[in-house]
Order: sequence, then C-alpha cells, then structure tokens
Amino acid sequence: MAYPMYEVDWSVLPPEQNRRFNPAFNIATIKQVVNEAIERVRMQTPTRLRDLIRQIRAARTAAEERSVVNKECAYIRSTFREEDSVWRCRNIAKLLYIHMLGYPAHFGQLECLKLIASPRFTDKRVGYLGAMLLLDERQDVHLLITNCLKNDLNSNTQFVVGLALCTLGAIASPEMARDLASEVERLIKSPNAYIKKKAALCAFRIIRRVPDLMEMFLPATRSLLTEKNHGVLITGVTLITEMCENSPDTLNHFKKIVPNLVRILKNLILAGYSPEHDVSGVSDPFLQVKILRLLRILGKNDAEASEAMNDILAQVATNTETSKNVGNTILYETVLSIMDIKSESSLRVLAINILGRFLLNNDKNIRYVALNTLLRTVHVDTSAVQRHRTTILECLKDPDVSIRRRAMELSFALINSQNIRAMMKELLLFLERSDPEFKAHCSSAMVLAAERYAPSSKWHLDTLFQVLLKAGNYLRDDTVSSTLQIVSAAPGERQAYAAMRLWSSLERSAVCADATEKQPLVQVAAWTIGEYGDMLVSEASNAISMVDDDGVDDFTRPSEEYVIDIYQKLLWSTQLSITTKEYLLLSLAKLSTRLTTKPSQDKIRVIIDTFGSHIHIELQQRGVELSQLYKQYAHLRPALLERMPPMEAGAPEHDAEPEHDKPPPEQDALLDLIIGSEPLSNGDMEHAPAPPTNNNSTTNDILDLLSGLDLSTPSVPTPTTAVSVTNNNMATPSLLLDGLFAPAQPPVQPQETVVRALERNGVLVELVAQRGGDTAALTMRARSSASTTITDFLFQAAVPRTFRLDMMSPSGTVLTPQGEITQLLKITNPSKTPLRLRIRVSYNIDGNPILEQAEVNNFPPDLFN
Repeated sequence: MAYPMYEVDWSVLPPEQNRRFNPAFNIATIKQVVNEAIERVRMQTPTRLRDLIRQIRAARTAAEERSVVNKECAYIRSTFREEDSVWRCRNIAKLLYIHMLGYPAHFGQLECLKLIASPRFTDKRVGYLGAMLLLDERQDVHLLITNCLKNDLNSNTQFVVGLALCTLGAIASPEMARDLASEVERLIKSPNAYIKKKAALCAFRIIRRVPDLMEMFLPATRSLLTEKNHGVLITGVTLITEMCENSPDTLNHFKKIVPNLVRILKNLILAGYSPEHDVSGVSDPFLQVKILRLLRILGKNDAEASEAMNDILAQVATNTETSKNVGNTILYETVLSIMDIKSESSLRVLAINILGRFLLNNDKNIRYVALNTLLRTVHVDTSAVQRHRTTILECLKDPDVSIRRRAMELSFALINSQNIRAMMKELLLFLERSDPEFKAHCSSAMVLAAERYAPSSKWHLDTLFQVLLKAGNYLRDDTVSSTLQIVSAAPGERQAYAAMRLWSSLERSAVCADATEKQPLVQVAAWTIGEYGDMLVSEASNAISMVDDDGVDDFTRPSEEYVIDIYQKLLWSTQLSITTKEYLLLSLAKLSTRLTTKPSQDKIRVIIDTFGSHIHIELQQRGVELSQLYKQYAHLRPALLERMPPMEAGAPEHDAEPEHDKPPPEQDALLDLIIGSEPLSNGDMEHAPAPPTNNNSTTNDILDLLSGLDLSTPSVPTPTTAVSVTNNNMATPSLLLDGLFAPAQPPVQPQETVVRALERNGVLVELVAQRGGDTAALTMRARSSASTTITDFLFQAAVPRTFRLDMMSPSGTVLTPQGEITQLLKITNPSKTPLRLRIRVSYNIDGNPILEQAEVNNFPPDLFN
C-alpha cells in the first residue's frame, strides 16, 4: 500500500529546507525522541496545571490549601534535580501559578533560564514569563539572562524576538539596558511591523530606566510617525511623549512634528468606518488620545505650535460623539490640551462648556472628572466657569462623597465680591447637612471667604454666627480666635448687635440642652457677652434702634438675673469641656463689672466661690484668683476686668484691618493673662513674682493683694505645686497675677523662627516655629509658584517617641497659583531634646500624583526653653 505523503521527492528541496534527509538532524531528533520516551516511562507523570488549580480551589481552609501547595512544591523541587526533565515546562507553569497565590517560588529561577535556552518556542515562552515574574535586578541570576536575550534578539523568528523584547523591557537593569540598547535601536528600524512596535515599547522602558540612552533612539524614532500601521504609530507616539517629558532639548527637537501629528489626527477624524480600529463608532480612540496628549506637551508655552493645532482641536471638540464613553474620553483629553496650550479664548470657552456638559452626565465618574478639571482650570478663565455655577452648586447635593468634596472646593474657588451672598447661602445649607468630615474644612474656608469679600460688617457677623451655629464642634480652633478678633474690632453698635445675636443662640443652646454639640459657639458667645454685657441688658444702650432697623424685632432684652441663671446652668453642665467652662467663668467674672444690681453681684460671687473647690485644677485656680477680687481688694476689680481693646489681626493676608493703638505694657499684660481669648494651662504659671522697685500705688496694691490671700479657709484647698516662698518666709500662692504691674516691663512677645522644610516642583513648605516652654507651636505654610492649581494637598509629619505631636486641620487641600495653605502643629517635648521632624507632602499636579519626603532638623536649639 502506498502512502501519497511519502511520494514527494524531498531531495529536490534546497539544502536549508531539506531537514528531513539531513543525517545529523535525524540522529539528534531520534535520540531526543527516544530519551523523552524513556523518561516518560521511568518517571511519574506530574499533575497538570488545570488539575492543580482544581485541587487548590477545592481546599476548604487555608491550612488545606498550604498542604496542597507544599506537596506540589516538594515534587517540583525533586524534578528540578534531574538533569534533563521533560516536564520542566509544565512544572514552571505550575510554579508561576503558585507564585501568583503569594507562596515563595524563588527556587525556580535557574529552571527559567534553562527553558529560555531551549530551542522550543513553547519552552521559551514559559521561561521568559517566569523570568519576568521571578527575576529582578537584585538577583544574581538576573545577570545570566543577558546573553540569552541577545541571542534571541537576533533570532529569525519574529515571535522569539518579541518575547525577548518584552522581557528586556520588563526586567532590564541599567547595566543590561546599556548592553542591549544598540540591539533594540536596530530592531526599531526593522521592516517587520510586529517587531518594530515591540522594539519601540522596549525603548520606552529603557529610556525610563536610563534617560542617558535617549539620544541613541532619536534618529529612529521620528520615522515611526510615517508608518501606516496603527500599532507602530501608537508606540511611536508613546515613545516620543516619554522623551519630550524628560528632556527640554528633545521637546524642542520634536516641535517640528506638530504638522505631522495634526495630519494623522485629522485623518483619524475624517476616516470612514474601519472594523480593525473602530471602537463604538470612533476610529482608533487610543491613538487619538495619545496624539492629543503629545500635542498638549508640544504646545505648552509655545504660541507657534499652539496656533498650528487650534483648528484640529476645535474639530475634535465639535465632531466627537458624546453619547458613548469613548467619545467622552477623547473630549476630556481635548479639553486638557486646550487649557494647557496657548489657545484662543473662544476655544477655552468651548472646552469649559464641554466640562459643563459632563456635569450633567449620569455617570458619576464623568461628573467627578469634570469637577476635578474645572478646579484645575478655574484660574485660567474664571468668567467661563462662572456660567456653570448653578450646576456646580447642584453637585453639592450629589450622593457621592468624592463629587461633593470636589464641588465644595470648586465652589469656594468661584466666590467673588459679586456672588458672595448667593454662594454663602448655598454653602451654609451644605454645611448644615454635610458629613462631619467636611465641616472643619468647609467652615474654615467660609470664614476666610467672608473675611475677604464681606459686603458689610453686619453681613460678616451674621455669616460668622451662622457658621458657628451649623458647624458645631467641628470648627477649627483658629476660627474661634479669628471671630473674636473681628467682633472686638467692630464698631460699638455692631458689638452690641453681636452680643444680642449670640445671647439668643446661647439661650437656645442652654434651654434645648444642645450646648455640648456647639461648644465653639458657646465660647464666642461667652467672650462677647462678657465684654459687652452692659449693652445687652442696659435699656440706655443705643443698640435698640439698630436692632429694630435691621429687622430683628423679636429680640427681648434679658434681665440680669436671667443671664446669670443661663450661665449657672451651663457651668453646672457635666458635658461641657473644661475650655468652654473657662470661657464662661471668666465671662461671668467680667459681667460682675457690667451688671449693676446688688443681687446679681452676690449671685455671681457665690458661683465663682463654688469653683474654688472644683476638682479640676485649672478651674479651681481661676475660682480662687477671681474670688480674691471680691474681698478686701474689690476696688481693683473694675480695672482688672475692664473691656479689652480691639485685637490686632494675627496674619493680615487680605484687606488689613485698621491698626489700633497698643495699650500700655501693664494693661496689655494684664488683659492677655486675665481675659485673653486663649485659655491658660498649668504650664503657663509663673513662679517668680517681680519685687516692687518704687512706690507706685498700682504696683503696691497688686503686691498687697498677692500677699494678703486668706489661706485659712478649708473649702479652698491650694495645690502644693502652686506655692512659693517669699523673702519674708510667708507661703503665698504663685498666681497668674504675679508681677503684672512691674514698671518698665514690656510685654514678652513669642519669638518666631522660619525654617524652610521643602522646596520642589514650585511648592515651598515652611515651618514657622514659635517658642513656648514644653510645648512649641509650628505653623506649616505651603505656597505655590506653579502655573497650575495643585489639588489633594496633604501634609504629614512624624516625631520621635519622646515627643507628642498634635496636628490641627489644614486650611484647605487646593493650592492655587500664588496661594497658601496653613496648618498648625503643637509639639510637646518634656525631655527638652532637639527636635527632629520627618515630613511627607503629597499632591496632584495636572493629574499626576507626587509624593515628597524630607527630614527637618535645623530648628533653633532653644525652641523648648
């Protein structure tokens, strides 16, 4: 019987193809087949990969899974000891699956090299995959693969060359990249499109690892844009983009290709249906996105290049289908390109209108992208963004927390003197119903915006009180102090109005028993009523007409007894913080000089005396000190508790308030210690009273007051830590009033030192250090000199274990050009050791996340002295 397949005379084939009748080839093949057959008979057939996957998935517990994996790894190790294992490829495939599950598989590295050296394509494929997964430049085995890669890069089979290029791009070390860069550069010029695109991607990875090799690839790269194959085009554009981002010289070199890119993009837009590249009716959207990104880089800060691409960007923006997500992707890249280059104003308006349409999309991801992009471009064309203000405010009600956050930040960026009233009304509604995580940032930003754009002082006060009411306990500490400064600097009639408004809020909080949730409001109200309580209760005050004129007709003046009852109810509350009670106690003491009736005076005295035996040392000390002002030195009480002069703004960033004359040193020190806006702690007590140096009557009165304290009353225990011995050997408490009226004693101003912590990418981070005994205050100031808005700004800090670090909430997360973000840090250092601070700053510039770290150790050595 004849077999037709053997009737062909193979001897007529050329020698390079006549392998069947090559004697050496036949003998080697026969020996290999015989050896493999013997090996299969002698050795047990290993488990197939699919069977191993079934066994692992069938495991009910983690211990059972580990048992299956350990058993299989032990078998694979035993087969690796054989010189010529016919099952090496299968075992490596199983080992890679085990590695993907998280189990150690390093013992298979050398076997991967053996598979790579095999002449079989199937072995090479698994071997190279294993090398990409199991090897990195830290392994010594990594060095042995270079020669195999070089041999395979010169192979006649395009798929073998592609495997070598993929592996080189994935695991290339700087040394390996330098050794094989010339081979990759040669392959970029290959006529084979498959090899050419693989080589371009490998060159992209090599340049990222070793930027010095960029010049080697420049001549071959430009020719990639003349190819018709879309795969080669997209890899060429990707390679050029990487080169332009890393080198300004290369960027200038490639600006000549802008007309070529415009022509390619125009052909893609005008091209008809192409089933090979069509995605949802759009011709090759991936290539379009890559070209748009490269155009954005080439046209930035270049008027000529921007002019060349204006028309094509307008065509893309108007002709791209928006019903599918593919079209939205292209439009998004088009908007970014328009806003980054020096485009025409009409084109920028078109781009912002596209983002406005994105805000109406049902897809929340598209809405988030639109808000994020508007936030970065709002300073480029604010008027165009203002047209979409209504839509942006609607996003404040979105159920997605990320969209609400971006809408809030964008809303604050849109505030100006024309829309401040409408914007604040919407933001107050948002503040009232927002999550707790938003309240601190939102309230601080509202206070800053109201300070900058307030149309009138009354509106300013009303807005601040609304913020205090709706933000509750989530207000930052600096908001309370800044509100007190604004009230103190207001005209007299506005101070009376503030006292009346805050009294109404304080009364409602006390009656409704919700003061615990609004303690910053209680603190501001207590301070204001303590300062201007006479305007609140006095019928002779001229504030009545002001209140009536402004429309607050339902205000009823409280009686002095009712005011004291409300104070007593709040002071007796067990839920209020110690700081709030300190505000209330000092305010009540000051009311004793504002109220006129004798019963009111006596009731205030009884309440203050009660705190002389309070369990908390700070309240007890204040109760003891204030009680002395009702005894034999009561004539000093009006002078000590008189009204504070207007406070000066701490950091006048915006419109500065008019400066007021500074009070005398004695009065300034007295007011700072007795009725300052910041409560004092035990660490602020001084133990060195200043001795009298002249016969000044005020000085003598104060010294007599300090030395004449009645210590025999058993109901007023005096802590031993607050007692010092004077020159006449009499034990007297070292009180907060010690040495206040020492003549020629100027007020001690805290010394500040500015330490530069970080300066990179146009972001400057400074730390303003203020000395303060065991606790120092550091104010972080971040400024930006970049031309674009920085988003998601986050400042983090860490100190050694011997320190304690308290970080307040930052003033914001969006750093505008020439803008500033501040954050307060309080560091306690009981051991007085030098401060070392490690900081981390993260932010986004143009959508690219950046993380910077630094260590700051150049603080002044006497920071905690």
